[in-house]
Parts: sequence; C-alpha cells; structure tokens
Amino acid sequence: MTNGAVQRRRPPTAQQYVLAELRSAITGGRLRPGEPIRQDALAARLEVSRVPLREALKILEGEGLVEHKVHRGYFVTELSLDDLREVYRIRELLEAEAVRRAAARTDADLLTVLERAQSEVERAGGSGDVTAMADANRRFHFALFDASGMPRLVRLIGTLWDSTDAYRSLYYAEPPNRERVVDEHHAVLDALRAGDTDEALRLLDRHRAHAVTRLERVLGKSR
Repeated sequence: MTNGAVQRRRPPTAQQYVLAELRSAITGGRLRPGEPIRQDALAARLEVSRVPLREALKILEGEGLVEHKVHRGYFVTELSLDDLREVYRIRELLEAEAVRRAAARTDADLLTVLERAQSEVERAGGSGDVTAMADANRRFHFALFDASGMPRLVRLIGTLWDSTDAYRSLYYAEPPNRERVVDEHHAVLDALRAGDTDEALRLLDRHRAHAVTRLERVLGKSR
C-alpha cells in the first residue's frame, strides 16, 4: 500500500489516527491483555510524535482499555477472572432493561439494521477477520440497545464493553466460537421477528454465558 493510500484512509487528526490504530491492535488481539505499549516504537511505526500518542493513551485509559503503571508506562489492561465475571454480570442486568425497551419498539427498520450488521459479522467471521467481526458485533448489539431510547443506559453499557474489548479478540480467535456467535445472533433475530422478548433475553443471556465460560478456560490456562 502506498503512503498516499494510507494518508487518505487516516482519520482527520493524528490523535484520532493513533486512537484508531491502538483500538484495532487491542480488539484484534495484536496487543494482548497485560502487554506493554512501547511508545517510542509505536510512534516511529505510525510516524507521529509522542504528543498524539499520549493523548490517545489517556483516552483509552479513561475507557479502561489500558492502564498506566508508575515508572513502567502503559499496558493493555489485564482483568482477573472475578473482574471479567463482574463486568458480564452487570452487563446482563443493564442490557436486559435496554433490550426489553427496544423490543417494544422493534419495527422493520430496526430489523433491517440488525440484519445488515449480522451480515457483516458473518462475512468477517468467515474470513477470520477478528477486528472486523468485533466491530460488526458491536454494531449489531448497540443497534438494539440504542433502540431502547435510553442514551444514559447505553453509555453505561458501552463503558462495560470497552473494558473487555481486549478479551473479545481471544474469544473470536477460535473458529467454533465465531460460528457460535453467528448462530446465536440468528436465533436472537428470529425471536425479535416473532415478538418474543423473553426468548430474545434468554438467548442473549446464553450468548454472554458462552463467552464467559470460554474466556474462563482461556484465562485460567494463562494464569
């Protein structure tokens, strides 16, 4: 790819560019939980100064994706199993309210948005593009949450999702998990089309539970 092509695809500011690159590296699994972020090497690779890099890291720190350790620098946030379980339990409680509200407003337009996002999830999952799948998966779920008409609740849910982005790539790294996500999304869509809110909630609870169970195994082996 030429430098010109890279430049055309860059976000409008250096900070946004660095932020996008770091997010992609974390959600795509190129930077894994607990791994240090080597600022000099990263600034050189991205051809930016340390200023936008520090600004981007501050934003990610506020979102819980990275953490700063005194005299050591920035690291991708590493959660304990208890932390992970807590995040998913809080998500279960908050997302249930959002989905109940959204289900009452489900119409053809919302279903079309969900179906398009799901098509992107399938394409990315089939090609093994973990970053694209994570992005499309988020669009799928947040299209539903946004339909609740409760923006403050959606922001709280977004914060919880941000804190576990680095772990989503570990789950999507395995083809059976990607296939399961696709199947579970289709089941949720079927329930929403049928107007069965309780079934949609049950399926989403199972969707989260599968992710937690698999991540517990992965993280347990790495401890």
